[in-house]
Amino acid sequence: MKKKVLTTCPYCGSGCQLYLNVEDGKIVSATPADGRTNQETLCLKGHYGWDYLNDPQILTKRLTKPQIRKNGKLEDVEWDEAISYTAQRLSEIKTKYGSDSIIGTGCARGSGNEANYVMQKFMRAVIGTNNVDHCARVCHAPSVSGLAYSLGSGAMSLSIPEIEDAKLLLIFGYNPAESHPIVARRIIKAKQKGAKIIVVDPRITESARIADLHLQIKGGSNLALVQAMANVIILEGLVDHPFIEDHTSGYEEYKKQIEKYPPEYAQSICHIPADTIRQAARQYAKADSAAILWGMGVTQFGQAVDVVKGLASLALLTGNFGGPSMGVGPVRGQNNVQGGCDMGALPNCYPGYQDVTDDIIREKFEKAWGVRLSKKNGIPLTQVPQYVLHEKDEKKKIRAYYIFGEDPGQSDPDLNDMRKALDALEFVVVQDIYMNKTGLKADVILPATAWGEHEGVCTCADRGFQRIRKAVEPKGDLKPDWEIISLVSTAMGYPMSYKNTKEIWDEMRSLSPLFFGATYEKIEKMGGVLWPCKDESMADKGTMYLHKDGVFAHLDGKGKFFATEWRAPGEIESKEYPFSLSTVREVGHYSVRTMTGNCRTLSNLEDEPGWIQMSLFDCEKLKVKEGDLIRVSSKRGTTITRVKPTERVKAGATYMTYQWWVGACNDLTVPYLDPVSNTPESKYCAIKLEKIDDQVWAEKYIRESYQNIRRDMGIDIVEKEYRL
Repeated sequence: MKKKVLTTCPYCGSGCQLYLNVEDGKIVSATPADGRTNQETLCLKGHYGWDYLNDPQILTKRLTKPQIRKNGKLEDVEWDEAISYTAQRLSEIKTKYGSDSIIGTGCARGSGNEANYVMQKFMRAVIGTNNVDHCARVCHAPSVSGLAYSLGSGAMSLSIPEIEDAKLLLIFGYNPAESHPIVARRIIKAKQKGAKIIVVDPRITESARIADLHLQIKGGSNLALVQAMANVIILEGLVDHPFIEDHTSGYEEYKKQIEKYPPEYAQSICHIPADTIRQAARQYAKADSAAILWGMGVTQFGQAVDVVKGLASLALLTGNFGGPSMGVGPVRGQNNVQGGCDMGALPNCYPGYQDVTDDIIREKFEKAWGVRLSKKNGIPLTQVPQYVLHEKDEKKKIRAYYIFGEDPGQSDPDLNDMRKALDALEFVVVQDIYMNKTGLKADVILPATAWGEHEGVCTCADRGFQRIRKAVEPKGDLKPDWEIISLVSTAMGYPMSYKNTKEIWDEMRSLSPLFFGATYEKIEKMGGVLWPCKDESMADKGTMYLHKDGVFAHLDGKGKFFATEWRAPGEIESKEYPFSLSTVREVGHYSVRTMTGNCRTLSNLEDEPGWIQMSLFDCEKLKVKEGDLIRVSSKRGTTITRVKPTERVKAGATYMTYQWWVGACNDLTVPYLDPVSNTPESKYCAIKLEKIDDQVWAEKYIRESYQNIRRDMGIDIVEKEYRL
C-alpha cells in the first residue's frame, strides 16, 4: 500500500512543505511540495532527513520503552510504573523544597505547538512555577527581548517570500546557505532581481561571495559597527525625518549616543575601514525598501540584546517599516523554535507573549486553568548550573529537571559544568525520541513519538502556523509528547484529558488573542496562517508583514530607538589562549545530530570528530594540514578535532560545529550570558591549539572514544563501522 502525506519539514525554521512517500507502512522518500516558503524545492535535510524514523541505529537508538534507573542502571518498565514514579518524585520534591525547585523545558523540534502548550501549562498549573524554558534561550532569545523593547513584537516583521523583493538586504551574522538553504534561495532571487546585498560576517560565507559589499568584521564588535552606520546616516542627512517624527520615540537621546561612534572610531574595533562602513550605511539608507536578516552571529553574544535593538534602530532611522519587503528578520534556527516561544515555553510569558507578572493576564489564565499561578518570572535554562551547583541559598536551589526534547548535556555551553549539574540534581526526567548525552544522566526515560508519527501545528521562522501530519505508525511502546505530559499531570492530581491536538489548539487559541483566528480549519484550507490572526472568519488570512503603516505593537504605537556603549566579549584572547573560537552550523547536520546522524545519506556526509576551520596562515604557523587531528583547549576543557584549512577565515579566528560527541566544542565555550536575555556567548571564547605529533595515537583515541559513547547508548559496535 502506497500513500503520500503532506507535512512540514522538521529541521530549520524555513517551514518547507514536503510529501512523505510511504510504502507498506514505511517512509521510503520525501519529495517537495509547493509550499508558501519553498515552492517545490528542498535542501539536503528535507530530501533525506526522514530516515531516522526507520531507526537505522547508525549513531544511537530510538527510545522504544519507558525506563527507570534502578541500582544505577536504566531498566525497561511499563508506562503505568514510569508515570507513577515520575509523578511521585516530582510531588515529593515540590512538597519538600517548593515549586520553584523544579524546572522544565519545552521543545523547539518536531513535537509541535500543542505539546509545548501542554508542557508550559503543566509547569505552571501543576508544578506551580514559571521555571519553563527551551532552546530559544541559547539562540534567538535576544531577538525576542530586543525587538519586544524596540517594536513591541519579538518576531520577523516580514515573511520569507517577501525577501526576494527587497531592494537591499543587510545580512548580519547569518549564514543562510548552511542554516536555511531555502531562505538562501530567496536571497539569490533578490540578487537576480537587482537587489543590493551587504553581508556582515567574520567569514567569507556563500552570501558574502555574492554580496555587493562584504564587511569581514572582527568577532564581538557588532554593536560598534551598527552604531557607526547609524552615525553616518544621521550625519549625512539620510534619515527619514517624517517617519521618525510620526512613528518613533527616543530619537534625540539616541542621536547623542550615536555621536560617539564615527566610522574612524569603529574601524579600530571592527577591523573594517571607515570608508567601507560609510559605503554600507549609505547603500542601506538610500534603498527604497531594505530588510535586515540576522542569525546567531548577532544573538549568541554577551551584548546581543543591545545589537538587536541597534539593528531595529537602523530600520526605524530609515523608515524601513510599514510595508512589504522591508523591516527586520531574525531568522529562527529550528523547525519550531518560534512555536516554542509562541506557546509560552518561556519563563516570563504565557502563550501569545502575555506577561506572567501582569495581574489581569494571570487572572485570565487562573480562571481558565482553575488554579493559582506564580506571580514571578521563572529561571532561564542557561542558569540551571548556577542554581544547582553554585546557589548558596538552599531554598533557591533547583532539585529536579524535566527535560522534554532538549539535550543540554550536548548543546549548552561549558558542558563540564552542565554535566556536573545533571549529576547533582536529585531527579532528572528525559522525554525524547533517541538516547542522547542527557539521557545517560536520566532517572526516568519517557519515549515519545517523533515527527512523522503524530499530528500537530508548528510555527516557522516568519510566524507561519503550518500542519505536521502523521505518516506512519510508531514502532515501540511510545506515546505523543502531549499525552505523556497529560498523564504525569493527571497522576499528580491535576487531570488533563485531551482527546487530540485540535482540542489543545482550541484551548490555546481561546487564551491567546494574537492567535485566536488561526483555526485548524483555516490552516488546512490556506496551507498556513501567519500571526497575528485575531478573527476566526476566513476574511482574516493572517498578517504577512508587521507594523503596517508604521504602527508598532507598543501601547503608543511607536518604535523605540536605543543606543549604548559597546563592550568587548566576556573572554578575549590572551598569551596563553591566543585564538578566538566561534560555534557555527553545518548544512548536512542538525542540532545535536540524533536525527540527522541517524539518516543514512546524511550520516555519510561527515562523521566524528568534526572540523575546526582555521586560516591558511595559522595552519602553516602550526605546521598542520587538512585532516590532521589537533588538540583544542580553553579554560573550561579540551577536545580533539580535525584541521580544516580555509581562505574564508581570518588569522587568529577559528570555527567549530557543536553537534559532535568527541569533538564537542561546547566543552570549550564560555557560559558568559547576555544580562537581559541570559543567552550564552557561544560565538566568542579564547582557545589554544596544539599540534598532535602522534597522529596514530590520536586516530585510535577518536575511534575508541566514539565507540565507547555509542556503546553507552546501546549500540553494538562493529569495528569496520567507523569511517576515518
